[in-house]
Amino acid sequence: MKTRSASFVFEKDVKWENPAPGIRRQVMAYDGQLMLVKVCFEKGAVGSPHEHYHSQATYVAKGKFEMLIGDEKHIISEGDAYYIAPDEWHGCVCLEEGILIDTFSPMRADFIS
Repeated sequence: MKTRSASFVFEKDVKWENPAPGIRRQVMAYDGQLMLVKVCFEKGAVGSPHEHYHSQATYVAKGKFEMLIGDEKHIISEGDAYYIAPDEWHGCVCLEEGILIDTFSPMRADFIS
Protein backbone atom coordinates (compact mmCIF):
# COMPACT_ATOMS: atom_id res chain seq x y z
CA MET A 1 0.00 0.00 0.00
CA LYS A 2 1.26 3.47 -0.87
CA THR A 3 1.75 5.72 2.16
CA ARG A 4 1.25 9.08 0.42
CA SER A 5 0.09 10.65 -2.79
CA ALA A 6 2.18 12.70 -5.16
CA SER A 7 2.67 16.36 -4.27
CA PHE A 8 0.58 17.47 -7.24
CA VAL A 9 -2.59 15.53 -8.03
CA PHE A 10 -4.49 16.24 -11.25
CA GLU A 11 -8.17 15.30 -11.41
CA LYS A 12 -7.83 13.84 -14.91
CA ASP A 13 -5.26 11.33 -13.61
CA VAL A 14 -7.23 10.06 -10.61
CA LYS A 15 -9.43 6.99 -11.10
CA TRP A 16 -13.06 7.09 -10.02
CA GLU A 17 -14.38 4.43 -7.65
CA ASN A 18 -18.04 3.47 -7.18
CA PRO A 19 -18.53 2.68 -3.48
CA ALA A 20 -22.38 2.57 -3.71
CA PRO A 21 -25.15 3.09 -6.28
CA GLY A 22 -25.22 6.71 -7.47
CA ILE A 23 -21.96 7.57 -5.68
CA ARG A 24 -18.50 8.07 -7.20
CA ARG A 25 -15.33 9.11 -5.39
CA GLN A 26 -11.78 10.16 -6.13
CA VAL A 27 -9.04 9.91 -3.50
CA MET A 28 -7.23 13.14 -4.31
CA ALA A 29 -4.33 13.50 -1.85
CA TYR A 30 -3.13 11.83 1.33
CA ASP A 31 -0.41 10.76 3.69
CA GLY A 32 -0.65 8.74 6.90
CA GLN A 33 -2.16 11.64 8.84
CA LEU A 34 -4.55 13.26 6.35
CA MET A 35 -6.71 12.40 3.35
CA LEU A 36 -8.73 14.51 0.88
CA VAL A 37 -11.53 12.79 -1.06
CA LYS A 38 -14.02 14.14 -3.63
CA VAL A 39 -17.39 12.37 -3.59
CA CYS A 40 -20.08 12.92 -6.26
CA PHE A 41 -23.69 11.98 -5.55
CA GLU A 42 -26.62 11.54 -7.92
CA LYS A 43 -29.96 12.81 -6.64
CA GLY A 44 -31.46 10.16 -4.34
CA ALA A 45 -28.15 8.40 -3.64
CA VAL A 46 -27.70 7.23 -0.07
CA GLY A 47 -24.51 7.39 1.96
CA SER A 48 -25.47 4.48 4.23
CA PRO A 49 -25.15 5.21 7.95
CA HIS A 50 -21.80 4.00 9.30
CA GLU A 51 -19.02 4.88 11.72
CA HIS A 52 -15.22 4.86 11.63
CA TYR A 53 -12.41 5.82 13.99
CA HIS A 54 -11.25 8.72 11.81
CA SER A 55 -12.04 12.39 12.43
CA GLN A 56 -13.86 13.79 9.40
CA ALA A 57 -14.54 17.33 8.21
CA THR A 58 -16.52 17.83 5.01
CA TYR A 59 -17.31 20.80 2.76
CA VAL A 60 -20.42 20.82 0.55
CA ALA A 61 -19.12 21.98 -2.84
CA LYS A 62 -22.42 21.45 -4.67
CA GLY A 63 -25.95 20.19 -4.03
CA LYS A 64 -28.21 19.57 -1.07
CA PHE A 65 -28.11 16.70 1.43
CA GLU A 66 -30.08 15.44 4.40
CA MET A 67 -27.24 14.71 6.84
CA LEU A 68 -27.44 12.56 9.95
CA ILE A 69 -24.70 12.84 12.58
CA GLY A 70 -25.38 11.00 15.83
CA ASP A 71 -29.01 11.77 16.64
CA GLU A 72 -29.09 15.12 14.76
CA LYS A 73 -30.43 15.48 11.23
CA HIS A 74 -30.09 18.68 9.16
CA ILE A 75 -30.43 19.80 5.57
CA ILE A 76 -27.07 21.08 4.31
CA SER A 77 -26.24 22.71 1.00
CA GLU A 78 -23.50 24.34 -1.05
CA GLY A 79 -21.10 26.31 1.14
CA ASP A 80 -21.97 24.42 4.34
CA ALA A 81 -19.63 22.11 6.22
CA TYR A 82 -19.78 19.53 9.00
CA TYR A 83 -17.51 17.72 11.45
CA ILE A 84 -17.79 14.08 12.51
CA ALA A 85 -16.00 12.94 15.64
CA PRO A 86 -14.32 9.52 15.69
CA ASP A 87 -16.75 6.61 16.06
CA GLU A 88 -19.83 8.82 15.50
CA TRP A 89 -22.72 7.29 13.53
CA HIS A 90 -23.42 9.28 10.32
CA GLY A 91 -24.92 9.05 6.84
CA CYS A 92 -26.73 11.12 4.23
CA VAL A 93 -29.32 11.21 1.46
CA CYS A 94 -28.61 13.38 -1.57
CA LEU A 95 -31.60 15.69 -2.21
CA GLU A 96 -30.03 17.53 -5.19
CA GLU A 97 -27.08 16.24 -7.24
CA GLY A 98 -23.99 17.16 -5.28
CA ILE A 99 -20.31 17.01 -4.46
CA LEU A 100 -18.77 16.61 -1.01
CA ILE A 101 -15.11 17.27 -0.25
CA ASP A 102 -14.20 14.94 2.62
CA THR A 103 -11.10 15.17 4.79
CA PHE A 104 -10.07 12.39 7.14
CA SER A 105 -7.48 12.11 9.87
CA PRO A 106 -5.73 9.77 9.91
CA MET A 107 -6.00 8.66 6.28
CA ARG A 108 -8.59 6.02 5.34
CA ALA A 109 -6.31 3.07 4.53
CA ASP A 110 -9.44 1.18 3.38
CA PHE A 111 -9.77 3.69 0.49
CA ILE A 112 -6.30 2.89 -0.89
CA SER A 113 -6.00 -0.13 -3.16
